[in-house]
Amino acid sequence: MEITTTDMGLAARVQNLTKTYGSGDGAVRALDDVTVGIRRGQFTAIMGPSGSGKSTLMHIMAGLDAPTAGRAWIGDTDITGLRDTELTLLRRRRVGFVFQAFNLVPTLDVRGNILLPFDLDGRTPDARERARIDGLVDSLGLGSRLAHRPHELSGGQQQRVAIARALATAPDLVFADEPTGNLDSRTGREVLALLAAASRDHGQSIAMVTHDPIAASHADRVLFLADGRIAADKPRQTAEQISAHMLAADAPATSAAVTA
Repeated sequence: MEITTTDMGLAARVQNLTKTYGSGDGAVRALDDVTVGIRRGQFTAIMGPSGSGKSTLMHIMAGLDAPTAGRAWIGDTDITGLRDTELTLLRRRRVGFVFQAFNLVPTLDVRGNILLPFDLDGRTPDARERARIDGLVDSLGLGSRLAHRPHELSGGQQQRVAIARALATAPDLVFADEPTGNLDSRTGREVLALLAAASRDHGQSIAMVTHDPIAASHADRVLFLADGRIAADKPRQTAEQISAHMLAADAPATSAAVTA
């Protein structure tokens, strides 16, 4: 009997994943035979230095990029060979995204941005979904801002709108790409607490790419990438532990450069 991703308790996974950019002598291998899964109901941070492959891994897991070799699943759906239209529909209905740059539609007000996934899917929220959205708006403190457009909001408020939009359809899986990168430290902590609550209270799986040890310390699990491979897979870590691991990982490369 085939073991499915759901049987394994995973919201997404990749198997023997390789991604190469370019060809010949100029080829760059961003991911090198990676096998890993994102657990259901868990907040996972994906860390690594620039060029480690962390963003590439997230993009392939989310169906935003295609692997050179290997396979990727969202739930039990093998997305590796899906057509663009099938991928778009799957992402729209089962995946949420939170980006560093917020990616709000400037011509829509807050309410319109939150409801955008439903509009793109050609439907309106049912009663249960409306109640969920109202709860998100209330918990995110956006009730007085629903008629405002993005340029009328602070960075923190825009990111809250982006989180509400990502969670509005109750997706199984939410990908967050440096979600605190453009925020001050206090607002960043609030955003991280909201993502952690989505995982803890609503069973949603959160996969967050970050370079920030403080941000990663909010996660239940920390994946460290180096040179396109999984270098370590740790349970919840303090910011100090994460920083120490990153420094230790950099030390061999630094020593080698000095020796050379």
